[in-house]
Amino acid sequence: MNTKYTRGSFQLMKSINRAMILNMIRVDGPISRADIAKNTQLTPPTVSNIVKELIDTEFVVETTQGKSKGGRKPTLLAINANRFYILGVDVGRYKLNMVVTNLYGEIQQTFEVPIKERPNQDDIINTMKEGIHQVFDPADLPQKKFIGIGIGMHGIVDTENGISLFAPSFHLHNIPIKEHLEKEFNMIVKVENDARTMTLGESWFGNGNDADNIVGVNVGHGIGAGLMIKGQLFHGENSLAGEIGHVTIDLSGPKCTCGNYGCLQTLAAGPAIAERAIKELKAGKPSLVRDIVNGQLEKIDGAVVYEAAKQGDEFCIDLLNQTGRYLGIGLTNLIHTLNPKRIIIGGGVAKAEEFLMKGIEETILSRGLTAHAKETPIVRSKLGDHASAIGACVLILEEFFSR
Repeated sequence: MNTKYTRGSFQLMKSINRAMILNMIRVDGPISRADIAKNTQLTPPTVSNIVKELIDTEFVVETTQGKSKGGRKPTLLAINANRFYILGVDVGRYKLNMVVTNLYGEIQQTFEVPIKERPNQDDIINTMKEGIHQVFDPADLPQKKFIGIGIGMHGIVDTENGISLFAPSFHLHNIPIKEHLEKEFNMIVKVENDARTMTLGESWFGNGNDADNIVGVNVGHGIGAGLMIKGQLFHGENSLAGEIGHVTIDLSGPKCTCGNYGCLQTLAAGPAIAERAIKELKAGKPSLVRDIVNGQLEKIDGAVVYEAAKQGDEFCIDLLNQTGRYLGIGLTNLIHTLNPKRIIIGGGVAKAEEFLMKGIEETILSRGLTAHAKETPIVRSKLGDHASAIGACVLILEEFFSR
């Protein structure tokens, strides 16, 4: 008998059983050992041994006694939620958005750290290190209470090795994030694409919690999608799955940073909204935007356009509605390709939902192949600005909780 293989298989099964029990306590707790054994079909001694291990490592605590069904009252088990923390980092174009959560994914603190203009690889790594060191506070958030760091990085990510293969907003390749941060902080580090972490966060704690097949679309400086199929993120053969921002929408459209023409993000991402606004205003289009930026058109961005729309500016309302139609074409392509139960939209541009949604829904209604396709729910991210960072925390939580 191959004892090494047998021992390895036993350790794996023990780990799977432990994660299953831990997740049951998280979802159904406070819960008794007897109910865990009944619901998992594991033997009572197996459950008792694993629970003892979880109590010893302080992931689980015994709480008040439950109701007796004859005999002595059972002691109930609960997650020791605030014993350990996770740090999630969303690496955006201009800043690091960082959150600290407990084992229930509940935000304890948030932090922001600016990223310098046109950073090189060392700048990105050092900014991450400095930002994370700011989080670790010996009095309030000691490093020893953290079980891991999750990173949501825009662009193409090698998740297995924790490398940012291509970060288009920085024009950087092959940033070894995991290697540097694990060496610096001596804890597990996981790196994933930010649209996927957003989708993961929504799947655990947001508007995707009741569905196995969802798509999360992150619309900000660029556009990316996280594809969740049967409860698992789908990466594709080379981690390219979900790059919806580079789906061609208009063959004669603007040139994209990727070199192609008419990509979705050249028509619907934040910079595209600003560029169209500036072009129209220079041609003499009347708008409140001029007053908001004091005539300095170079200061226009997507947020300025949204602000003017909220003040009733017809030009900006129409511009955002057209942006919604472009997004609707991209989302219709996703619906026809993946047929998800729901599409969740997040990112900075999604804040203009009230002006985007009409164009999105009208486009899907006119282009959807079937009645079901036309009725695919499109909803806003429940987790908002912190969706990608919370999802980065879930990268670590997944190591401990089996769904």
